[in-house]
Amino acid sequence: MDSKLVQRQKIRYRIRKKVQGTPVKPRLSVFRSNADIYAQLIDDNNGVTLAAASSRDKDIAAQKATKIEKAKLVGAAVALKAKELGIETCVFDRGGNLYHGRVKSVADGAREGGLQF
Repeated sequence: MDSKLVQRQKIRYRIRKKVQGTPVKPRLSVFRSNADIYAQLIDDNNGVTLAAASSRDKDIAAQKATKIEKAKLVGAAVALKAKELGIETCVFDRGGNLYHGRVKSVADGAREGGLQF
């Protein structure tokens, strides 16, 4: 029997087969730990991270908010950085997590920030 982490890794690989980031339309990758959440805009063609934000950033960590509210702020922050780079569209990579809770909140925050996916 595979552990939860091994199962999630298999799901991540399955998602990554279909979801590919380009310089024009990067991949919005979400990583969720127990305490924090991280989001990156990744160009898979060149293997570089274009923009990143996390709940550990000073301005987000300083706020008294729930994890879901902080996740929404992370989504908005990564969308703001994308706008500065001239990126308006991306593909969403939920990182093997279910699309609800904090992962959905990051997506909602990014959409409200102006990213389209």
